[in-house]
Amino acid sequence: MENLIITPRPSNVIIRLEDISKIYGAGETEVRALVDVNLTVERGEYCAIMGASGSGKSTAMNMIGCLDRPTAGHYYLDNVDVAGLSDAELAHVRNLKIGFVFQQFHLLPQLTALENVMLPMVYAGVEANVRRDRAITALQRVGLENRVNNKPNQLSGGQQQRVAIARAIVNRPVLLLADEPTGALDSRTTQEVMDIFRELNASGITIVMVTHEPDVARQTGRIVWFKDGQVVHSHLTPADINRVAVS
Repeated sequence: MENLIITPRPSNVIIRLEDISKIYGAGETEVRALVDVNLTVERGEYCAIMGASGSGKSTAMNMIGCLDRPTAGHYYLDNVDVAGLSDAELAHVRNLKIGFVFQQFHLLPQLTALENVMLPMVYAGVEANVRRDRAITALQRVGLENRVNNKPNQLSGGQQQRVAIARAIVNRPVLLLADEPTGALDSRTTQEVMDIFRELNASGITIVMVTHEPDVARQTGRIVWFKDGQVVHSHLTPADINRVAVS
C-alpha cells in the first residue's frame, strides 16, 4: 500500500470557498447567482469585494457570513466546513466568529449605544458583569466613549455606524464583514469610518468589505472582482480598479 501524503490546510487561511455555486429557482426561472467560485482570504487581510449589480458579490458576502447556504461546494471558515451545519450551529458560528456591519446601522432605537453594543454578548452567553466593560472598551476603540448613554436618534449617521462597528467587534470575532458600510455617509464621515476600519485591520482583525465605491476599495489591501457569478479577478491592487472597471 502506497504511503499517502496529506497536506494540511494552511492555518493562516480563514476563508476558503471551494467550487461554491448558488442557484435560485428552477427551470425557466433558474438564476445562477454563483458559479464554481473559489476564493481564499488569509488571516489579517483587508479585502474589498466589487462588481456590477447582479455580479454575485452580495450573494458571496451572504455565503461568507453564513447567512445563506451554497447549492454546491464547500465553505471553510477558520478551518471548519460550515456548509453542512444546522441552522442553530450556523447561528452560533455567526455570533462568535463573525462581526457584521451594514449600510443601514440596524441599531435598536430604544437602547443606548452601550446597550446596543452589549446585546451580542447576551446571545453569546458572556457573563453580565463582563458585558459592560467590554462594551465600553469597544466604544472607546471607535472614539465614542463620551456617547455611551446616547440613543441612536441622538447620534449622527457616522456615530451610529461607529456604534455598529463597536457592536460588531465586541465578541472578538475572527472576521469582520462590512456590506456597503459607507453607502449612507457623506465623504467626510466615510473617511472617518474608513480610518477606523484601517486601525482595526492593523490590530489584526480580518476584514472583508463589499463596496461599489472605488475610493473606498482603494483603501483596502486587495480587491476581489465578481462578474456573472464568478470571481474574474481575485488579487487586484488598488491601482488596478480603474482598468478593470472600464474593461
